[in-house]
Amino acid sequence: MNIQQLEYILAVDQFKSFSKAADYCHVTQATLSAMVKKLEEQLDIVIFDRKANPIATTENGREILIHAQQVVGHANALLDASKSIQHKLEGRVKIGVIPTIASSVLSIIIKPLMAKYPQVFFEIQEQTTMHLKRSLREGKLDIGILSTPIASTDLETQLLYSEELVLYGQLKSGANQLPKSELKNQRIFLLQEGHCLRDQVIQLCELKKNPALPTNLNFESNTFDTLLNLVDDFQGMTVLPKLYVSQLSESRKGHIITLTDGKLEREVSLCFYRPYAKWNVIKHLSAEIKQLVLPHLGN
Repeated sequence: MNIQQLEYILAVDQFKSFSKAADYCHVTQATLSAMVKKLEEQLDIVIFDRKANPIATTENGREILIHAQQVVGHANALLDASKSIQHKLEGRVKIGVIPTIASSVLSIIIKPLMAKYPQVFFEIQEQTTMHLKRSLREGKLDIGILSTPIASTDLETQLLYSEELVLYGQLKSGANQLPKSELKNQRIFLLQEGHCLRDQVIQLCELKKNPALPTNLNFESNTFDTLLNLVDDFQGMTVLPKLYVSQLSESRKGHIITLTDGKLEREVSLCFYRPYAKWNVIKHLSAEIKQLVLPHLGN
């Protein structure tokens, strides 16, 4: 039994396919299949039901995969520690980013990171906060980028930057300024449940009853683009991150509403699970992301 075999069964479980798992692991399907079969014989357990379509993980196999993920996670952390001693950053880095941050931040950081670290293969996924936290605990991600604070004492965070939240919309008065205390009385379009930004906006704006849509329409949005279109069609307003607003057209920037007192703000942090922490990755990427993003925020 070796670490490579454990990585293979984790890949098969992830992709539900031997061919896709082989591509992911950069080996032939025959090699991967033989190594998985050998591991099953060593453990005397059938890990995968090959007759199922797609391939299914057996009940006994799921128990094996839990332990395999822990072993691989610790092995990767050990490798990262050795790279840190040598001041190197290389290998595969798995990053999860929540959608409300990914939509504006990834275009700023991906190309510069790839250029600076050509020996790193960046594997980036958009995930909701709940899914991202679970993936960190299971060792499926090395780091996450999300909005904080989070109600999880087992996950650690490092602040990357604070980002202003900007009002976009149309006031009935035609004005482009609004007291913060009046937000709770406005029609504000929100992302659907599951997005942490929705909960933050409700809290920051002290929203209780929020009749954003007509009584004969129920619509839940998953993207900022849809929120903008809803505001344009039905008036009212929405709340957007500053980085996203900076990418809007000049005509849409004309619909920005300024608060006359105070401001809305959120924290964006790098998150990791200490048992699998890749300290070298955390140190380098945290510093690089700060350096790349802060100029766009005017900080």
